Amino acid sequence: MMRGRTRHEEDEQSRALYQLSALVLNLLRSPLSSLTFSDEVPPLAASRRPGLGQISPAGFASLLLGISLALMLCGSVTFFIGFVLMPWVLGLVMLFYVAGILSSLSVFGRSILCYATAPPSPRKDIPGQSWSVSASSA
Repeated sequence: MMRGRTRHEEDEQSRALYQLSALVLNLLRSPLSSLTFSDEVPPLAASRRPGLGQISPAGFASLLLGISLALMLCGSVTFFIGFVLMPWVLGLVMLFYVAGILSSLSVFGRSILCYATAPPSPRKDIPGQSWSVSASSA
């Protein structure tokens, strides 16, 4: 029997997502020119503040790779959910079309039935006009 995630697992996942988001936002907030790579010789101002804004090229590539993998994974999960739900959506659309067609036929059938079962109404003569045809005019 499958059980849902425990509260501890959800906290770990949300904490990891929060840390990844904070890392990406801090990276995006800081201008790229202020980042110094470890292979380069740091300028004098940056050498006074060790550890602030220094990232290795491999670390930067790993960060971008992690971001792209996370986006691909989320996209794949979204695609899978849509792929699984598509038959249900198409089934509901077809059900609504059939219900609409039956409703239209019902209204059409009711109008024919009411016309056929209605008692004949007496004809009203319009004053001043004669509808009778005389034999002498033929």
